[in-house]
Amino acid sequence: MTKRAQNLTRQIAGLASAALLSAVSLGAAKSAALKPGESGVVASILDGDTLYLEDGLKVRLSAMQAPKLPLGRKGFKAWPMGEEAKAALTALTQKRRVQLFYGGETRDRYGRALAQVYTLNAAGERDLWIQEEMIRLGLARVYTWPDTWQNSSALYAAERKARESKRGIWGLPYYAVRTPEPNMLAQDVDSFQLVEGIITSTADVRGTIYLNFGADYKTDFTIVVAKKNRRNLERAGFDVLSLEGAKVRIRGWIELQNGPMIWLDDPNRLEILDDDIL
Repeated sequence: MTKRAQNLTRQIAGLASAALLSAVSLGAAKSAALKPGESGVVASILDGDTLYLEDGLKVRLSAMQAPKLPLGRKGFKAWPMGEEAKAALTALTQKRRVQLFYGGETRDRYGRALAQVYTLNAAGERDLWIQEEMIRLGLARVYTWPDTWQNSSALYAAERKARESKRGIWGLPYYAVRTPEPNMLAQDVDSFQLVEGIITSTADVRGTIYLNFGADYKTDFTIVVAKKNRRNLERAGFDVLSLEGAKVRIRGWIELQNGPMIWLDDPNRLEILDDDIL
């Protein structure tokens, strides 16, 4: 662990305590939609978004993504502030009793619990929503999944404040919000990015929807909605074909098919930034 990460570990406990004094978050208010799951003491932390309970259960904190660490993967380069994110999660949870809450899928393909995680106070009551706190500290980004529910608006509000303050990862160019300029985005292939821009045109091609950010769909950045995922967006009230001219922010993994693109399978990953479009 770096000296910076060690210092951060000592600071987080104080920050978390301060947050608790004013924390009746929107997430807590709406958490009735979540179903309580396992509870237990946190035994160890793998990285900034993964921990183990004392009974051996491996928990992936749903709806957020912390900077990644190699974790034994050959040739994998640690993302900036990966150790700091791990230190923060350690300070917030290690040896603390936590309660897992589920909003849909409870396990991923690796057998990890996909949960919203709350620490519990001495009375066994929830006090700190870990996802919201990690994002507030600027040590994780919102990363929702289509088969889990969470209070996305509260998480986005925490992220927006952290980004505006350039807190944590948001002070580094590595995590800066990208523009849809295709030549620059082509350098980000196989990485997770936030891209912000104006949708110039939309198209439905045999059930697959394309949201284009330039005049040449063969080279410009595009958001793609597969036919099988259209229902997810329709259930959320999204008429994506009507978004021509809208300013949006999309998050996901950059791929290269003709130009750079991101697949959209969860409506929560698309933020519409024009108030008059909502």
